[in-house]
Amino acid sequence: MNETAISSGDTAWLLVSTALVFLMTPGLAFFYGGLVSRRHVLNTLMMTVGALCVAAIIWVLVGYSLAFVPGGPLVGGLAWAGFQGVGDAPQSDYAATVPHLAFAAFQGMFAVITPALIAGAVVGRMNFRAFLLFVAMWCLGVYAPVAHWVWGIGGWIRTSGALDFAGGTVVHITAGCAALVAAALVGARADVKRAPLRPHNVPFVLLGAGLLWFGWFGFNAGSALTAGGLASLALVTTHMSAVAAVLMWLAIEVWRTGKATAVGAATAAVVGLVGITPAAGFVSPLAAMVIGGVTSAVCYAAIQWRSRLSLDDTLDVFACHGVGGMCGALLTGVFARQSLNAAGADGLLAGNPKLLLTQLIAVAATLAYTLLVTFVLLKLVGLIVPLRLSPAQEREGIDRSVHGEAAYHETTGDDLFDLGAASDNLDPAVM
Repeated sequence: MNETAISSGDTAWLLVSTALVFLMTPGLAFFYGGLVSRRHVLNTLMMTVGALCVAAIIWVLVGYSLAFVPGGPLVGGLAWAGFQGVGDAPQSDYAATVPHLAFAAFQGMFAVITPALIAGAVVGRMNFRAFLLFVAMWCLGVYAPVAHWVWGIGGWIRTSGALDFAGGTVVHITAGCAALVAAALVGARADVKRAPLRPHNVPFVLLGAGLLWFGWFGFNAGSALTAGGLASLALVTTHMSAVAAVLMWLAIEVWRTGKATAVGAATAAVVGLVGITPAAGFVSPLAAMVIGGVTSAVCYAAIQWRSRLSLDDTLDVFACHGVGGMCGALLTGVFARQSLNAAGADGLLAGNPKLLLTQLIAVAATLAYTLLVTFVLLKLVGLIVPLRLSPAQEREGIDRSVHGEAAYHETTGDDLFDLGAASDNLDPAVM
């Protein structure tokens, strides 16, 4: 394949999509940051930013190569380590009309946000250094192999015929299951029973959800790798799943409590986006609405169930991303239609029940592998650096005890006096 095969339109769309997917990670930081206590908001933001930086380095060094070098059923090779041989010519096995480097960069943004999602399960008590070390190890031990299984040439899940358009299995099931293990091994917050978690900044939550929704158009529609009909389908299905999920969630809230909450709407939008991710390029807009509504209801129930347990998955990463990803993957096996995407397959409603079984096997294998390897990796990290902060650090707040900063500074009487004196000295000509 030579450079003359490159499409400037496809390349431009993929580069824009790469930037949109990058924006999702800061969006996630605001979404998570608004949900936590004000004493931990900077640490929550920093865990997301830290994951972004660590995962990006790992991706370029070896992660991309392990995930996408054509090879055996379990993992790729090292031929593209350090992005060697990843240049401006297309890689026809994956994306025939864009530079190989653009494809690698786009996939790198998926690798970046996936471990950042895990942070939501352990906010307020996990050692920051331990988390960054865990991210590096997890990208190599979990993300890269599963990405190869699902998307890599020769990967066993890809070969089996299972469908995952934009990462329902690779991103959301792996992150959700890892969050479950991390929450269990790090342990619950010291004050989890005495002080129920209340969002300290709901506008942050809505801002983060909005940025995630916006970026998700690149996440899903960008996965078409072309600027055409398939990208258009993925964009529309993404949007319709999200809006259906919000309406379903709010209807359940009103039915149960009589109140429709802003945090509920923001959470539902994310859940709907998670649910459609594996199906976005394989189902119709009407099917996407059903997927969004069903995923929303199931994830709502999962959060209610989790709240009755002693397990402190603080921001319900497993209930939203793990359960949502599983719902989306299985519903892909129900609603997929090959007439919409020749590279896909017909699902249950189109007369092919085998696809649903194939999706179920892929989900089960990813779940089991992620749970096991995440457990081992966290145990190894714990041998190097403590997984959890000391009780004194937790009481003080991680922002101050670990980062030496505070997100908000209280205004004192002296501050008010200084502000008043300053306003008295202003030149009237500039007022």
